[in-house]
Amino acid sequence: GKTTLTKLLLCEERVSSGRLHIGPYKLEKLPRRRIPYLRRKMGVVFQDFRLFDNKTAYENIAFALRVTGEGKKLIQKRVPYFLNIVGLRDKAASYPTELSGGEKQRIAYARALVNNPYIVIADEPTGNLDSRTGADVMRLFHELHESGNTIVLITHDAKIAAQTPRAIHIHDGRVLEPADENEVVI
Repeated sequence: GKTTLTKLLLCEERVSSGRLHIGPYKLEKLPRRRIPYLRRKMGVVFQDFRLFDNKTAYENIAFALRVTGEGKKLIQKRVPYFLNIVGLRDKAASYPTELSGGEKQRIAYARALVNNPYIVIADEPTGNLDSRTGADVMRLFHELHESGNTIVLITHDAKIAAQTPRAIHIHDGRVLEPADENEVVI
């Protein structure tokens, strides 16, 4: 269910019944030409990171800004800031093959956050992190949530789910909460 949910949120798969909304976007009705505009408002951290092996940590993060048309000055300001937030400023010139799993995940977080998305989707957000770094990531998500961002943590980890203000449980492909299982509004 969690992979399907991720694909539905990213419009990689289409809603076949019920309703799924992200802000003003009704995903069950969203035309394909509008999907890139929705995705620009999202920050996504995949379980397998999806970093470019031929780009440095800095370039992987900058890529998220470049594809939205941001200028060089903004990129030069924001990328080091987010490298610092995830504690990897000293790894800016490192390639993914030179990074640990936890470091790759933190680069993926920086890339997901650099555009100030209003929704962040994180698949198994602490899966490759040590307990201290995992706690730091959860603190970052709490801060983002407190500042108005929607954070969707997709996890099997009951301890992570217990740290969230609201959990939606999916069992055998069925939404168990909210009460109206035909509608999920994010």
